[in-house]
Amino acid sequence: MLSVVIPTFNESKNIRNLVTQIDDALKGIDYEIVFIDDSKDNTPDVINEVAKDFPAVRMEHRTNGTGLATAVLRGFKIARGEYLACMDADLQHPPIVLKYMYKAMESGADFCIPSRLIPGGDDGGLNWYRKFVSWTARKIGQVMLPCLRKITDPTSGLFMFRKEVIEHADLQPIGWKIMVEVLAMGTYKKVIEIPYKFQQRTEGESKLSGRVTMEYLKQLMNLRKRYNKSNTYTVETWSVKKMKG
Repeated sequence: MLSVVIPTFNESKNIRNLVTQIDDALKGIDYEIVFIDDSKDNTPDVINEVAKDFPAVRMEHRTNGTGLATAVLRGFKIARGEYLACMDADLQHPPIVLKYMYKAMESGADFCIPSRLIPGGDDGGLNWYRKFVSWTARKIGQVMLPCLRKITDPTSGLFMFRKEVIEHADLQPIGWKIMVEVLAMGTYKKVIEIPYKFQQRTEGESKLSGRVTMEYLKQLMNLRKRYNKSNTYTVETWSVKKMKG
């Protein structure tokens, strides 16, 4: 089974479209969607309504949630699948990519990371400021953590891995860069990168802020002291042709 973990905070306008697209992408695959919701609006009500039409949907609503990092970890903990995926609720991560990520996992990968930065990938026309922030976050992460240096897009929020990758990992993430934590602390041997095209948000508001940046820097400093230095891995890069073939 594949468990798609999605943290939500005031994303009511995106939920039905998101679930419909995930269901279309994963036809023929045993999957569940696990929403961990910290919303202050009617998002929980919308998720419950959508779940009536899509039995694979389940939700845990938290009234005292402490942010995205703990939401994702909670989702991983209660997930039933042997494969765990994480994605955003705002449709900037196109759900169709889940189909190709699953294919990579079935081919023998321990970790699949869609990348905007390999041939066939696209950043969705981010403005110069967002491009600069993204580039800076990647480079700082790769300088501070050698385990990120083989990964072209290590700060993405879209990824999939085998559950055993984190079975013995001491995950203590803060902020938003959950994959950085899993890559640094997990145990895995084979990573497959696939190209994907980042999409512009159509509903809701971006959560990017100065606080998010500071939390990321704190996370990197913490990980630098304790990351899994014994883990070694190889990276295989798929073309669009191989991904869709």
